[in-house]
Amino acid sequence: MTPLSQALLAWYAAEGRDLPWRHTTDPYAIWVSETMLQQTRVETMQPYYARWMARFPTIEALAASGIQDVLRIWEGLGYYRRAHHLHTAARRVAAAGSALPTTAAALRRLPGIGPYSAAAIAALAFGRDEIALDGNLRRVLSRLFDLEIDAESVEGEARLLEAAHAHLPPGRAGAFNQALMDLGAMVCLPRQPACERCPLAAHCLARQQGTERLRPVRAGRPAPVEATAVAGVLRRNGRVLLAQRPAGKLLGGLWEFPGGKVEPGEAADAALRRELREELAVDVEVIDHV
Repeated sequence: MTPLSQALLAWYAAEGRDLPWRHTTDPYAIWVSETMLQQTRVETMQPYYARWMARFPTIEALAASGIQDVLRIWEGLGYYRRAHHLHTAARRVAAAGSALPTTAAALRRLPGIGPYSAAAIAALAFGRDEIALDGNLRRVLSRLFDLEIDAESVEGEARLLEAAHAHLPPGRAGAFNQALMDLGAMVCLPRQPACERCPLAAHCLARQQGTERLRPVRAGRPAPVEATAVAGVLRRNGRVLLAQRPAGKLLGGLWEFPGGKVEPGEAADAALRRELREELAVDVEVIDHV
């Protein structure tokens, strides 16, 4: 090991977070945890992970379940396409009568498993010498190696991977990746890096150059789009009408009050009547507002 990896793994052994999925070598459990952690904080996803594993303890159990059952367990975690992909991939693996693939390249052929997830599963579940380059690792590595270009660019990513692999102890990729994840979550924070208590301060080029708050470099991003939407609660004979969103689109497969986006200059009532005509071919009268 290099001095950097020695210092990192010694810190991780003493300070690493105690997380449920770190107590298993089950590739399926690790796959589920990595999927749930995409765009979700650890504190938020932990109870969802526990409920999911209790309801779907194996790939076969997940594959045998219906998508509505899967979405009910996922409900509230957001980014629902992840649940669809888990279900579809589980059915594909179960139908082939095989286990989860063991290499990053093979894992990427399953729905919903991109470069990061494939590398993470391969490293954590199968001991492959992969670097799982997510937002946390991009930030930590950008500071460690003082990367002066966009960390999400093709060149930036290639340079980070090359630098990280130079310090990756063969056969220790699981601990190495998780140590970097924990360092990013606990010490090398986005806006206020706690450099004074970082185990890698002596190895951090950005710290030496005084550029730690300027890393990672990110290219300009488009401003978020703002929109107003309306929805209708349609009652008849003690029932309320719900509509299912189209599969493959935002929040696909979930149930909602029918409605949609308000166009510029359009009144809310008019927008609702228009949306219901377009979606359901019904005319309504708006009698109350919530």
